Amino acid sequence: MNRMDGRVENPGLRQGIHVVAKPVGPLCNLDCGYCFYLEKRSLFGTNASYRMSDQVLSALIHNYAVSQPTPTAEIVWQGGEPTLAGLDFFKKAVREQRRYASQKTFKNSLQTNGTMLTDEWCAWLKQNHFTVGISLDGPEAIHNAYRGDRRGTGSFKSVLRGLRALQKHGVEYNVLACVARDTAKRPLEVYSFLKNEGVEFIQFLPVVERISGEEGSPRGSRLAGPAHLDEAENQQVAPWTVVPEEYADFLIAICEDWVRHDVGAVFVMNFEWALNAWIGNPSPVCVHAPRCGRAVAVEHNGDVYACDHFVYPEYLLGNVADDSLEQMVERSLTRGFGLSKQHSLPEQCRACPVLSGCWGGCPKQRFATTASGEPGLAYLCAGYRKFFLHIRKYLQPLAQLVAKGLPASRIMDSIPRSAG
Repeated sequence: MNRMDGRVENPGLRQGIHVVAKPVGPLCNLDCGYCFYLEKRSLFGTNASYRMSDQVLSALIHNYAVSQPTPTAEIVWQGGEPTLAGLDFFKKAVREQRRYASQKTFKNSLQTNGTMLTDEWCAWLKQNHFTVGISLDGPEAIHNAYRGDRRGTGSFKSVLRGLRALQKHGVEYNVLACVARDTAKRPLEVYSFLKNEGVEFIQFLPVVERISGEEGSPRGSRLAGPAHLDEAENQQVAPWTVVPEEYADFLIAICEDWVRHDVGAVFVMNFEWALNAWIGNPSPVCVHAPRCGRAVAVEHNGDVYACDHFVYPEYLLGNVADDSLEQMVERSLTRGFGLSKQHSLPEQCRACPVLSGCWGGCPKQRFATTASGEPGLAYLCAGYRKFFLHIRKYLQPLAQLVAKGLPASRIMDSIPRSAG
């Protein structure tokens, strides 16, 4: 995690492989309304166990250790809900990683809904230096609007217990808050809540999902997969999808409050990423990088896909038991998955003043058309443009402070306390 405290990390120029691992595939104890991953059960059949075997786990760790060209191999354990694999599974994973300690330093992150975190879990996570991302969308009414179980019971209270356990045991954590359509209308309510709960690191993730077909019925499942350019005009967004300009307004309202009161104390990753781009560092996130393709998803059965958002048969690269991760990534790049993000940018994007901060967003969300009718525009384009244009007035003084080795928090001395 980067910190605006006078030093912004440079991720470096050497390209490594980033692994998102799914120890229980799409299994989850919640049934979040906007989840795009639960539908993946259709890929594996009704009798699938969705449990990563010891053999697949061993193959994954070995493959990653010998394939990763950088000194550090980082695994993000996701789901579904990865804690359903049980604590013993992660103890095995760490034991496997230690076998390669002379070759690689493994770093582990756990992305969880937080409902199953206990004192036992959190004590172990702390002891083994895990970073935890916990999903919490805001106050109870906002969070429970989408994040409930199959009985319709909201998960807020359980998530808050998990957050308290992380804090109690000193686990390094960040909050991932999804911004759905209704959430975007309540930015300061969300931000103030998270601050009051002691959260220091926050990432705001826009909810963008599509439903295809004339009647709004899903294509093969409740949500549509990646859009091909020639069918973009047939795509409809799901009712919980955030409105682009309202997503921008959400971030802008929080930025105006943050830049007056919280620089150096609260770290909003969306702002950190923008500053990285302004300074000229490579983007630490694939969404706003010129190219993608090095962040692969490894399913519970060892199958490797080009991206967590592209777990579809046409993006299957191989299996960790049979193929080198390095070679699979190279095949993906050679076939154009990563390069196409940059090469397929519409002319409107190439002429955009905020291109270096945005880079067209995630390819999965490029199903809109430009003013001239050219396909491949990011659905969130208007929102990204509005946000990046607005934040520029703060990025320059922040970058100057960083360049001088001064605390970024000094920017608060030069800005009126009121945003009006």
